[in-house]
Amino acid sequence: MSWSDRRRALGLLAALPLLAACGFAPVYGPGRAGGPLQGRLRPDDPDTEDAFRLNARLEDRLGRPGASALRLAHEISVTEDAGLATADRSASRIRLLGTVRYRVLEGERLLTEGHAEGFTAYSTTATPLATRAAAEDARRRLMVLLADGMVTRLQASAPQWLPAP
Repeated sequence: MSWSDRRRALGLLAALPLLAACGFAPVYGPGRAGGPLQGRLRPDDPDTEDAFRLNARLEDRLGRPGASALRLAHEISVTEDAGLATADRSASRIRLLGTVRYRVLEGERLLTEGHAEGFTAYSTTATPLATRAAAEDARRRLMVLLADGMVTRLQASAPQWLPAP
């Protein structure tokens, strides 16, 4: 390790107490919002492949919902945008723009709502099969991105709306 790398590492270690002083606390720490969300949200049943993938990622991040879980309603919208074009004006790069709007409900009472956005892209190829595989992979990545965005927003806002267990 060079001398300049050591100075950088020591500088980062010295900055850690400053993070604690500014109110930084891990979301999964004791008494924090991340823990109480585990198993507390039940996504609506999926009706599309995108919703199934989104729900699978939400379950990975938030755990399986318990019997008294709050309802997590969501609506997914995905649009395609042709990015780069070749000389013959055919698209060679396709961008997928995704938005998920969500609401957390306790019975019929709205506790919180919000949205998450993201995008992924894929390249078209000369073979339709490879292009289709790339498109499906991009859509899978987009659902993971949207679910992670939802979880981040829900965890950050949970202390304001999450009822006591």
